[in-house]
Amino acid sequence: MSVGATAETPSSTTLGADRRSRPPATRVVRFHKVVSADGTVIEAWTNDVEGPTVLLCNGLGTNPYSWPELLDPECGVRVISWNHRGVGRSERPDDASRVGVDAFVEDAIAVLDDAGVDSCVVAGWSIGVNTAFELALRHPDRVSGLFAVAGVPGGTFASMGAPLLIPRPLRRPITVNVARTFNLLGPLLTPVARRIPMGPVSTTVLRYSGFMLPLARPADVKRAVREFLTTPVDWYMHMAVHAADHQRVSLSSIKDVPAAFVAGRFDILASHHDMRTAAARMDDASFVSMIGSHFLPLERSAAVTQMLREFVDHVDG
Repeated sequence: MSVGATAETPSSTTLGADRRSRPPATRVVRFHKVVSADGTVIEAWTNDVEGPTVLLCNGLGTNPYSWPELLDPECGVRVISWNHRGVGRSERPDDASRVGVDAFVEDAIAVLDDAGVDSCVVAGWSIGVNTAFELALRHPDRVSGLFAVAGVPGGTFASMGAPLLIPRPLRRPITVNVARTFNLLGPLLTPVARRIPMGPVSTTVLRYSGFMLPLARPADVKRAVREFLTTPVDWYMHMAVHAADHQRVSLSSIKDVPAAFVAGRFDILASHHDMRTAAARMDDASFVSMIGSHFLPLERSAAVTQMLREFVDHVDG
């Protein structure tokens, strides 16, 4: 699909890449420390691949293993990213409220500066789409293009639950209150969550839950979820509540930035319709709807990576 068009299905090349996908023989990820603007030490990571640089703003509390294809040395793009505050070996900030999108933008700038990158394509997944678009709004000189996967440019919690037919005015109150409840119950839930054995049974249940679809390789799901469960439930929900404060980004201010939106047709956390609408409001944007859920980086890893490479080529060209 040519960038600038709107489509309902990925190209045949993309689907072919998905079918041919094989577990990479070697996965590369290197971690190091970066100091953000407020002094918080965050854990940055890179795949150390030769190629054009892409800054990845990851999903809330997620990790590099959620993008298995990007850890393949042959993926074709150099990825730089970081673990959110309090996730992995990233420190929690002294001010516990500094875990929203404003702070994530500061962390993104710290990662770019540490890597010596003036400007590059910025990819985002889920809440990372908020971060990417806010970064483009505040620091337009640092962003050459926006690649949005399963996420909307702000107002994320008002986009949740659309496939469940939750009326729009009720979506944000319901989802934020769910996050607050789990935040309170976190100290009780965390020990239970960490005891869940991520073996064939639990992995299969998750992949067939509807929340995720059985398109991802079980080994990839196991690795990503095991890492995700190292973050305490209450801290994850604490971050979610603060991230919910991020409002919709004014696309009129960045509408001329090249953008690509990749939506999961069965995504219950990011409205397929809202992503299409955002793409339509930008001057140079594409929209692709794929069979998948919110977890496209795991379920359609090869296809999404190929589209990212094509988008980077479009921006560089």
